[in-house]
Amino acid sequence: MWKLIKLEWGKNNTARYFLGAAVLIALVGLFMYAQCYLGIANDESTGVPDSAPGMETMAVQIELFTNLCFLVFTAVMMSSFIITPYKNKTMNLMFSYPIKRQKIVVSQMLSVWLFCFAALMIGKLFIYGILAAAGGSAKASFPLGYNMAEISFYIQITLKSAVTITLGFIALFIGRLMNSSKAAIITAFLLFSVMNGTVGNFTVRDNAIVPLTLVIISLVCAYLSVYKVEVKDLK
Repeated sequence: MWKLIKLEWGKNNTARYFLGAAVLIALVGLFMYAQCYLGIANDESTGVPDSAPGMETMAVQIELFTNLCFLVFTAVMMSSFIITPYKNKTMNLMFSYPIKRQKIVVSQMLSVWLFCFAALMIGKLFIYGILAAAGGSAKASFPLGYNMAEISFYIQITLKSAVTITLGFIALFIGRLMNSSKAAIITAFLLFSVMNGTVGNFTVRDNAIVPLTLVIISLVCAYLSVYKVEVKDLK
């Protein structure tokens, strides 16, 4: 399986995704730094930071923006690795190899999941670290809201990152169902809205039931994406 995953990375020119992820992390990091230390969110008349309800700490803002960016990024990679080959019929060439189709598709899914999970974790740690380091010499507009010396901090961001990337399987399933990369990307945006929506005073972001339910749905979608793949598209 590991050989197939590395083959997928090589075949799909993963270097460009490394660059894309690095640029994405840099832009989000710059925006977070400006929010925290350059006062771009401060009200001009009062000088007081103007934040949306529930966005009073940098930890919440970092999670929000990094998760959004990488959920969409995951949908884009899923489209490139899996949906586009199906559309272009190039998947037929891979299916001609003496390897089970299910194993090929699972390796494609895992190659995207592993790459995006690692990129998201590295990105979060980079941004959290930069803001924490800058806090020693600059005044923050928002409280950081996290402590990188605590084990619970790393457990939390690991779980949140895993949940975010796993939701990409829903985007993949919808994209495959509609045979459309655009559908996968739009699904990613909709999933993010569901994960971070509010209904009155109720914030979905703070409710553990919603992400747990979506993770279960994601795993079902992952299973359905490889279900009967051995006999599909055969003439």
